[in-house]
Amino acid sequence: MPVQGCLSCCMYEICPHTGSSDRSSISQVEKFHIILNMEKEEKKYVNKAEEDEMEIYGYDLCRWKLVLVTMGVICSGGFLLLLLYWMPQWRVKATCKRTALKDCEVVLLRTTDEFKIWFCAKVRVMPSLGANPLQNPNTIVHKVSNGHAVHFSESAAEENKNDSKNYLPIRYFTHHSVKYFWNDSAQSFDVVRGLDESTFCSAIHNEHSTGLTKGMHDYRKAFYGVNEIAVKVPSIFKLLVKEVLNPFYIFQLFSVILWITDEYHYYALAIVIMSVISIVSSLYTIRKQYVMLHDMVAAHSIVRVSVCRGNQEIEEILSTDLVPGDTMLIPSNGTIMPCDAVLLSGTCIVNESMLTGESVPVTKINLPNPSEYPKAVGDEIYSPEVHKRHTLFCGTNVIQTRFYTGELVKALVVRTGFSTAKGQLVRSILYPKPTDFKLYRDAYLFLLSLVVVAGIGFLYTIVNSILNEVPARTIIIESLDIITITVPPALPAAMTAGIVYAQRRLKKIGIFCISPQRINICGQLNLVCFDKTGTLTEDGLDLWGIQRVENARFLLPEERACSESLLKSEFVACMATCHSLTKIEGVLSGDPLDLKMFEAIGWILEEATEEETALHNRIMPTVVRPSKQLSPESKQSADQEMELFELSTGYEIGIVRQFPFSSVLQRMCVIARVLGEKRMDAYMKGAPEVIASLCKQETVPVDFERVLEEYTKQGFRVIALAHRKLESKLTWHKVQTISRDAIESNMDFMGLIIMQNKLKQETPAVLEDLHKANIRTVMVTGDNMLTAISVARDCGMILPQDKVIIAEALPPKDGQAARINWHYADTLAKCTSSSPAINSEDIPVKLVHESLEDLQMTKYHFAMNGKSFAVILEHFQDLVPKLVLHGTVFARMAPDQKTQLVEALQNVDYYVGMCGDGANDCGALKRAHGGISLSELEASVASPFTSRTPSISCVPKLIREGRAALITSFCVFKFMALYSIIQYITVTLLYSILSNLGDFQFLFIDLAIILVVVFTMSLNPAWTELVARRPPSGLISGPLLCSVLSQIIICLAFQTLGFFWVKQQSWYEPWTADSDACNVLDTKNTSSAQHGNETIHDEHYIKNYENTTLFFISSFQYLIVAIVFSKGKPFRQPCYKNFPFVLSVIVLYVFIFFIMLHPVEPIDAFLELVCVPPQWRLRIVIIVILNAVVSVLTENVLLDMILWKVVFNRDKQGESRLTIPQPPQETGDRCGVCFVSSLFGCREKTPKAKYMHLAQELLVDPEWPPKPRTTTEAKVPSQENGSYQIITVT
Repeated sequence: MPVQGCLSCCMYEICPHTGSSDRSSISQVEKFHIILNMEKEEKKYVNKAEEDEMEIYGYDLCRWKLVLVTMGVICSGGFLLLLLYWMPQWRVKATCKRTALKDCEVVLLRTTDEFKIWFCAKVRVMPSLGANPLQNPNTIVHKVSNGHAVHFSESAAEENKNDSKNYLPIRYFTHHSVKYFWNDSAQSFDVVRGLDESTFCSAIHNEHSTGLTKGMHDYRKAFYGVNEIAVKVPSIFKLLVKEVLNPFYIFQLFSVILWITDEYHYYALAIVIMSVISIVSSLYTIRKQYVMLHDMVAAHSIVRVSVCRGNQEIEEILSTDLVPGDTMLIPSNGTIMPCDAVLLSGTCIVNESMLTGESVPVTKINLPNPSEYPKAVGDEIYSPEVHKRHTLFCGTNVIQTRFYTGELVKALVVRTGFSTAKGQLVRSILYPKPTDFKLYRDAYLFLLSLVVVAGIGFLYTIVNSILNEVPARTIIIESLDIITITVPPALPAAMTAGIVYAQRRLKKIGIFCISPQRINICGQLNLVCFDKTGTLTEDGLDLWGIQRVENARFLLPEERACSESLLKSEFVACMATCHSLTKIEGVLSGDPLDLKMFEAIGWILEEATEEETALHNRIMPTVVRPSKQLSPESKQSADQEMELFELSTGYEIGIVRQFPFSSVLQRMCVIARVLGEKRMDAYMKGAPEVIASLCKQETVPVDFERVLEEYTKQGFRVIALAHRKLESKLTWHKVQTISRDAIESNMDFMGLIIMQNKLKQETPAVLEDLHKANIRTVMVTGDNMLTAISVARDCGMILPQDKVIIAEALPPKDGQAARINWHYADTLAKCTSSSPAINSEDIPVKLVHESLEDLQMTKYHFAMNGKSFAVILEHFQDLVPKLVLHGTVFARMAPDQKTQLVEALQNVDYYVGMCGDGANDCGALKRAHGGISLSELEASVASPFTSRTPSISCVPKLIREGRAALITSFCVFKFMALYSIIQYITVTLLYSILSNLGDFQFLFIDLAIILVVVFTMSLNPAWTELVARRPPSGLISGPLLCSVLSQIIICLAFQTLGFFWVKQQSWYEPWTADSDACNVLDTKNTSSAQHGNETIHDEHYIKNYENTTLFFISSFQYLIVAIVFSKGKPFRQPCYKNFPFVLSVIVLYVFIFFIMLHPVEPIDAFLELVCVPPQWRLRIVIIVILNAVVSVLTENVLLDMILWKVVFNRDKQGESRLTIPQPPQETGDRCGVCFVSSLFGCREKTPKAKYMHLAQELLVDPEWPPKPRTTTEAKVPSQENGSYQIITVT
């Protein structure tokens, strides 16, 4: 039973810990009830409501099914085993029976996304002292209290012998590098979480900060495993087996065996050599990618770390031994983080470029302990995302640490291995979502249709051969051979050629690709999302000026903030202190905005040294002071320079406490004290609206909103400053415990800092090119909404005459339903005042356009911020498609919201591109059809494309190359389909006279013509500009099918003409070795030599007039369809600019014409051709010329100029246009067109793309777009019909 043994090993041998003796004790009635309950039980899921959600089913190995499968494998010669290898769901169902999840030996998983991919995994059993790794099992507590060290032995059997009663069998399986353990309470499998979920901040300090005992560490390690992100580089043998078992190579193997059996040795050898080259290159590429990823992940992944044990001991271990709950010490000289950890004490300066793409150092501070300062910090559940400021992420580089009064810098491990942020990123690269693209789906359908054609030929060959009493062996070989002819083995290699060439061209212009299949998809992009800062605009900010406030009135704007009069002002003091800058190796580093602000005043920052912080507590302040050049005394004479220096250092400000910037609060605050002063000051900076709301209203100018709007409309980044003099009773120690809310209130409004974020020079031109190409552009930014709208207008994303409707969504509150308030951006500031009558001219006018793509250019755009977007996603699901159809500006968007927006756009059938600088865009870059990162840092590993030049000019280049690659794929696919059908027609016609093409004829056609043409016709570069139409997205479209079918009919007609016409010639007779149609047999020696040569091939009857005629006609047909299908403009350069293609076609034409018109005996003998009279050669030339003319006219005139534009009355994307009323005189023509349209099944109908269909609906919707100053309320939960109602607010 070797096969059965193989099957049972491969497919889930019964686990050793679940023996059959336990199962046998279950009565038949109990078994019946279990099966009944299992059938009734609801579907179980793992990773519920997450991106990788999967259905899960339990199975047990069934021995009688295994026996049947084993017999089937033997009878099918191993083919059934291959089929079960390719189809995991069939494999499990064929060898196992359904059972409850809690008892199963095998789990079957299916993704819940649109791909519905199946996986299977074997359930294993692990002995453990408890079921929850985060709870202390009693046995460990007992053993530790008795002074026994607990060590888990490697052998479960040995441990069971020693103390079998204390251990529980824990069931688990591994899928995509993640372990899923059985959860008894949920009655399903679940991922074991670390301390990143359901752990309160107070518990992190009070319960987990002391570290783990050795026993508890070993107990947890059994669950969490080794802390490493293991990218195993598969062995070459394993990769080879996986590659060779690909269905395509199995089909090739079948073809080669068949050809060898039929004595087509040379052609079989050529295919073997091609396959070997293909496999070797594929193995090299795959292994190279694995090695690159392994090297990237393995760098610094294993380091020695010091951890605290429960008894205050410090132990040095390898980072691979870390588990959640370990307290590790961060070395003062920094380290690469081997895990995700929350900072318990001290501060760290971290470079997070690996995750965010931004190389700006970030200061991490320790997580506040709510139990120490209950008034200052509310207790909440710890989350790495929410508490990012306190979390050190795996793979990030800790540059420098700072500790106080001898207290070590400690961090609590919260996640390890693939659960970490870096691990999740690596998992997304190792196990990417499959690419769903219509081209690939249609390619499989097309191959299926070729298989059907092959089936017809198969049956025809069998029937014809039986009628002609052909031997059974010949019937089998020839009937199977027709299948290998119809489905070309070289098709996949030919299809990838265009992509490979496009990838090479992209590399030359500085765009690198890690997912080549995405290049084709980029040819379909019809919407591109852009990040703003660093993408559309320059990376840095420039200080445009300041506008101070005195006595609640704005002063005139000032260009410089470093004037003598402002030196000791509170405004400059706020600019000098309210930031998070730090010095790394003597260089000032931090947020670019803070750097610009600090550099604008020309002050100096001095930090305490490590020695000082080690001796003193954390109150040891960072000091800022003006440089001596700014001091008024610097104008005095040079001999007083020493005295001046002393005077200038007299004015210093110490930063006593810092409340870091929070993106949620949109502000930061510091407490500082001027040297020599008794009272401290609080300084605050942040978003103007937020700062103004925290200030005393009498200090905020009445025209605050108007001034702010003027700046934001011009695209300036505006920061507001505020100040407050603190009470004298607040000592330095009290300041350290005071709550943030107590400080950030009753502030005095001081004015505005206006920063300028200039557009990149190339931005407007690129966006204009995209708009001309009917490609929508959307801005997704974390910046202020009005600033974003202004930038959108400046760069041409929103035209000057277009209206912008702001959707301000509010969540449910105090019993009120969620609602959306609609305002116009131009009148937003006026909405709070009295509401004038709505001018009908303000309402956008709907226009009926010739093409639905033009609807993108309608007169209104939606804008909203991240908070509103979140409310709309939750409470207004039905509105989401309508809003994204015209949504242009999405401001204050969090990273996960950017991803949600991309998904929302994809849900209405947009092909979405995303262009960002890598910072906070990783999720969206991965999710989009074509993500382009402008960052060369490691974050770009998450993006399919990375541009070396940090400008959006790469977007149109990528789309052009994508379109060229897509059209090349269509051309190649059409050519390969025609090549198969032409050869199929030739062979079928020859089978009717029991003949065939010769071995070397096949070889010449497949190697000299097909391969050369395929690999040169793919070399056409992209067209120089983007045009306003996209290539079709799939092969199953009217124009493409008509193109292929028309050429098939033409080729069939001319081959059939040649086949029957040659029989009508006066000189024709069934060819024999003695036939002399050319009168060229001068001597008997020649005749006998030829006869002797002929007897070798007599049994196959290769040499005959029909064979020679069809060989020449079909050879020319391959070249004709290659030229016809090599389309150039508007997506590729014309084929005459493709010199290798032109040269190869000319050489082949000349060679075939030469051997046809001037026979050369050695070549004729090699190709097994017979000599035909000169007049017949000329007639073949006439047939070929007629064939070429008809093919070219059909493709370029009939299809391109008539059918494409009239019958297929579709927009440029191959989707139906809007129905436009026709003038009366065109009615007759229209009827004719409708008749032809219906004939081809292309009636005008609802567009396939959801966004097109939605645009049609909105054209006739009187309630859309919403009127200004109206409110949309969410439906009451009890309502069944309709999901929202529109209420006009008066």
